[in-house]
Amino acid sequence: MKAVLAGSAATLLLGLAAPHATADSGPAAKPAPPAPSAPSDAARGAAHDAAEAPKTLDTLSRFFAREGAVTKAAAEPRVAGDKAVPVYYLSPDFVAGKKDAPVARMEFLASKAVSSDGQEASLWSVRQAGSWKIVNIATGDDETHYARVGADKLPGGTVFHEPQINGWYVTKGARVLPLDKDAVRAVGAQGTSTDAYRKRVQKAYGDKLPGSAYAKSGKAGGYSEEPAAESAKAGGAPESASSSSSDGAVTVASTVAGAGALVALGLSGAALLRRRSRRLS
Repeated sequence: MKAVLAGSAATLLLGLAAPHATADSGPAAKPAPPAPSAPSDAARGAAHDAAEAPKTLDTLSRFFAREGAVTKAAAEPRVAGDKAVPVYYLSPDFVAGKKDAPVARMEFLASKAVSSDGQEASLWSVRQAGSWKIVNIATGDDETHYARVGADKLPGGTVFHEPQINGWYVTKGARVLPLDKDAVRAVGAQGTSTDAYRKRVQKAYGDKLPGSAYAKSGKAGGYSEEPAAESAKAGGAPESASSSSSDGAVTVASTVAGAGALVALGLSGAALLRRRSRRLS
């Protein structure tokens, strides 16, 4: 996996050091949260079809050729697999401690694309106006990679992302296990209980939820109140790294926003911008 965050850019994710939580091998103090809702096979197939559409493949060719590694004509992008994978993010309802809130919620579906010279990209799909559409192209294959890693580590679990620290986890029942070094720093190599994880994220982000003084202060908006897949419909200009607040925003739009602009195939999707995205001219 290529590192996608470097230098000062990483500080824009949250601007706060996440409290370290040690592994908790004891039973959870509270009942395990339910698993989040999963997309249907039909939805995953439709998102994959959107990734393989001629317009998408043409844009992928330009994306892979953007830095001169390969020409647009020679890029010959292909989309791996036959279904897109669901991508879950840490849920603000879980952070708020709402009863029966899953740890994470689905934000979009992702498909892996590969060019003729081996470059990899992740295509993000959301449902808009009754159909699945590609709203972002990001370098690398984090979304599909960690879906595979999580399935191997904890079969039947839910893989999710805590974008504020760029951490990837898998959860099932009352356990949360880390999948990358950022998650290991947060919860320890052996993972933690969902209750201990809830306490950690509440401490880190609990004062930045909707309705909080922090959110009302206008510091990049607090936590997004709707999934990115839905808020992408609202439109608006993408937020760039230069305009992101570095003092602790907890929104999908701001924590996922990056130095590059949205590659949206003519669609607006400000909430689905990735730090590892690149602008197409």
